[in-house]
Amino acid sequence: MKAIFTATLMILLGHLAVAAEPAKPKLGELPVSRILYLGNSITLHAPAPHIGWTGNWGMAASAKEKDYVHLLTADIAKTAKTQPETMVRNIADFERGHAMYDIAEQLKPELDFHADLIILAIGENVAESASDESRDTYRAAFSKLIDELKSHGSPTIFVRSSFWPNPAKDEIMRDVAEKAGATFVDISKLGRDEVNAARAERKFEHDGVAGHPGDKGMRAIADALFADIKKRSTQAGK
Repeated sequence: MKAIFTATLMILLGHLAVAAEPAKPKLGELPVSRILYLGNSITLHAPAPHIGWTGNWGMAASAKEKDYVHLLTADIAKTAKTQPETMVRNIADFERGHAMYDIAEQLKPELDFHADLIILAIGENVAESASDESRDTYRAAFSKLIDELKSHGSPTIFVRSSFWPNPAKDEIMRDVAEKAGATFVDISKLGRDEVNAARAERKFEHDGVAGHPGDKGMRAIADALFADIKKRSTQAGK
């Protein structure tokens, strides 16, 4: 009798524990509990006073909450009615040294994060593809990166094209992304419009910083990503 009572109590406690677990935030049918942003200086750049950059967020937004990472996260939180957990990493080292980059070792914390949603926003720092060999090298490295990200949890991946459009690199990323089941978000038109550059909004000491997206450009990037995320959220589970 005691054994039956104990077993019943354990089952009841188990049901209560499950019931007590908060519902995981979703955007439509798309889980968004954890969002991982992997990018370059547009995504995150530490202070660099020697070039006139003092922020610690996406260059060259005027404030942290105005870079595309924080704008997009806020859009998702508002729609999902829950604040997701985020991780942001600058992987410009991958862009510049993708041929020898040890993804498993260098991105261990990010892989262990087991993100539901991954925004991959790179390409600008990849060397110009002057030969078939260099293009193939980048294709292989980018494909390996996506495969590694997919093998840790069940993330939905969005690959953003370069802000400063480069047809050769963007086409590689589009092709790899689509073959891997990721969504490619084409923002090439944004970088062609001077109004999206930070120099259109205020003066900068350094031309490189000035060429980054300003507040308007960051908003446009966030809007483009969010539009495709919402579209994908209606297709999740189908």
